[in-house]
Order: sequence, then structure tokens, then C-alpha cells
Amino acid sequence: MPIKFTDMEQTNTGGVKFTGDYFDEAIEYVQEKETTPIKFTETPIKFTRKQTPVYSGVLNYFPDAIREVAQCSYMGNQQHNPDKPLHWDRSKSGDELDALTRHLLEAGTIDTDGVRHSAKVAWRALANLQKEIERSNEEHTSPSEQSE
Repeated sequence: MPIKFTDMEQTNTGGVKFTGDYFDEAIEYVQEKETTPIKFTETPIKFTRKQTPVYSGVLNYFPDAIREVAQCSYMGNQQHNPDKPLHWDRSKSGDELDALTRHLLEAGTIDTDGVRHSAKVAWRALANLQKEIERSNEEHTSPSEQSE
């Protein structure tokens, strides 16, 4: 059963806010108004600055979760690299999906170091995603671009 939208209004960030029913019609409306539609291809998609809303599309949605993941990152640095500046020591972080799954089994609880297992799941998911993107970028970079 589709969700019904009864009102559409332009937001101050250029988006559209929907209220009411008919979700499908809302999607069609957005697609009609979109000037540069995103096409899914096998090659990397180049997003414009406005299509990458880091603040309004991520940080603004999840401020408490982002803080929790940042604290998790700090605690991990203290555990694995005490007395060193905060950094991601990739030599000690290679099994993201296994570690993510171990913490996922404990989701909703606090680990022995005081950090939520769910924060560790999120950190490991971000680490895995970062590495996937880096591998993909390397695959799509020509040898001449790699040597520059």
C-alpha cells in the first residue's frame, strides 16, 4: 500500500518536503524536478557537491551516533596505539567484516572498554566501506594516473 503525500513544499536547502500519502507520486515529482538525474552504471558516478550532503544528509541526521563512533575511534586508538596521535593503524585493522559481525552479535550492549558494540559495528562498517571505495578507485585509475 503506497504512502499518501498530500502536500509538497520546497525546503530551504533545495529539497522537497512531503507530507501525506502516495509515495510513488512523490518520487515521480522529485524525479521530474531533478535536473541532473543519477544514472547507475558500471563506472564510478561523479557526484556534484550538492549531491554529497555530508552535513545535511549524514551529520545532521545522526549527530549522537557520529559522536559515539568518534569516541569509539578514540578508544580504539588508546587501546592499540597508546600515547600516539589519533590515527587508523591499518596494520592492526584488516578483518572489518569479521570484527563487525562479532560486535553485531553483541549489539545493544556495552563492551568491556565502555564502548557500545553498535558503535564498533558502525566504525567497522565505515572502515570496510572506505577500503572498498579505495580499491574501486584504484581499479578505475589508469597506470599513468597512478604514477603522478
